[in-house]
Amino acid sequence: MVGHWFNEEVKDNLSLLDEVEQAARTVKGSERSWQRAGHEYTIWMDGEEVMIRANQLDFSGDEMEEGMSYYDEESLSLCGMEDFLRVVAAYREFVSKA
Repeated sequence: MVGHWFNEEVKDNLSLLDEVEQAARTVKGSERSWQRAGHEYTIWMDGEEVMIRANQLDFSGDEMEEGMSYYDEESLSLCGMEDFLRVVAAYREFVSKA
């Protein structure tokens, strides 16, 4: 899911990564949270963790046919703040070499 967020939302928009890193510095060690809704995915973070979820999770159960269920286990990802920031740094390095 995190990779999908980078591919769909970030692409080559490194200013989005700047915004995310700034938000991480703001919420780290606090009770505050931050989120940014993109076209396909929403990123949310608090002082300890980052959550990326597909916007399609706003799907209403009333829209499904009877007997059908919606599988969304692969539409949500959680990770620790420090791990996520390491991935952001690695992504920056990767795209700078492309």
